[in-house]
Amino acid sequence: MGAARLLWPTEVEDPRAIVLILHGGKARSQQAVRPWQAAVWRMAPFARSVTQAGSGAVGVASLRYAVRGWNAAAASPVGDAELAIEQIAARYPGVPIGLLGHSMGGRVALHLGGDERVRAIAALAPWVEGRDPARWHPGLHVLVMHGTRDRMTSPKQSRAMAELMTSQGADVTYVSVQGEGHAMLRQADRWHEESAAFLVRHLLTPG
Repeated sequence: MGAARLLWPTEVEDPRAIVLILHGGKARSQQAVRPWQAAVWRMAPFARSVTQAGSGAVGVASLRYAVRGWNAAAASPVGDAELAIEQIAARYPGVPIGLLGHSMGGRVALHLGGDERVRAIAALAPWVEGRDPARWHPGLHVLVMHGTRDRMTSPKQSRAMAELMTSQGADVTYVSVQGEGHAMLRQADRWHEESAAFLVRHLLTPG
């Protein structure tokens, strides 16, 4: 088994914020993640959109997990993402971090919502299970986007998580993307631009 890799699609001198891109995966798999897999390359346009929206102020990191699966209680990608946040924080102390995750990556992002170094999250078509707890902290801003025609992950569960977090006092925006499926292809530009704008706005604006 290989190790997770933290890559830097966009490096910025003295960044005001960093966005970490989190790709999707499978419920169970110990297979190594490869760069040519759809879940990985699907996130490249999001990295470019964040770079453009950040106007030279936002660096973009991308995490490639060690294995493709969540793997039940092991929650394999969560540990990889926690380590990536530690590496980013060590490299850029005090710089706010945003998370942008799709599918399993969205679940990873939501699981890291309690980390106070994370100021904003964009969870796109996230994989949410009913037993998943709401994790957040004061000052965190969360965007959840889900297509109404998604058959891979549940829009109902995503909305329920957004409502649970809101009921606890979190700042959560839920966006229902009409007619969109899990791959985010029908309205690709909308997914790219709205998630990037949300993250950049909340990362670069105090409070």
